[in-house]
Amino acid sequence: MSEHIHPDDYDLDAVREQWVGKVVSRSVGRYPVEYDPIRRHCHMTGDTNPLFIDPEFARETGPHGDVVVPPSLLPTYFASAGPWPRRRRAEDDEATPKRPGFTLGIPTPGDRGINMTTEWEFPRPIRVGDVLRSEQVVTDVFMKSIKLDDKAVWIVSEMTFFNQHEQTVALWRNTTLVHRSPKQIEADAARSHQRNKGQKP
Repeated sequence: MSEHIHPDDYDLDAVREQWVGKVVSRSVGRYPVEYDPIRRHCHMTGDTNPLFIDPEFARETGPHGDVVVPPSLLPTYFASAGPWPRRRRAEDDEATPKRPGFTLGIPTPGDRGINMTTEWEFPRPIRVGDVLRSEQVVTDVFMKSIKLDDKAVWIVSEMTFFNQHEQTVALWRNTTLVHRSPKQIEADAARSHQRNKGQKP
């Protein structure tokens, strides 16, 4: 955890200038989209839609001419390199920044996180054989008071999923609220009081 930032020292404009529009994570799928994981996912969740589990039906009757990934099997599954086998060379990861926690690396006065909203959009079908990659970008950082903390920081990000043709196949939008604990708010108030006392003539 980074060093605590007192709200009086927090420069929101500087944070926005540095972080809004910044890519905070990238991921490339190790393997193409495969039929069997789709079948196993559908069997596990009780999804019997033949467009997802019957290649012949999907090919002859479906609107996409092939099996596609159901929305319930989020594309992060296929856009991830997975934990194994481990990469052997450090240079393999040079262009792949890793997401550093729920603040995405953005400095905030607080260290308590709450996920507020998550939205998904699927502009194109994800097909068997597609090779996916993802890229997450910070789209907004702002300060908005909540009952617990009048200096709460809100972080909005968007992860875009691309296929091998660089077409956008999915979008994930997320908002995270970061706030201080009651103990930290009390400590910050005491520190502000001491600062104000020191400024008096």
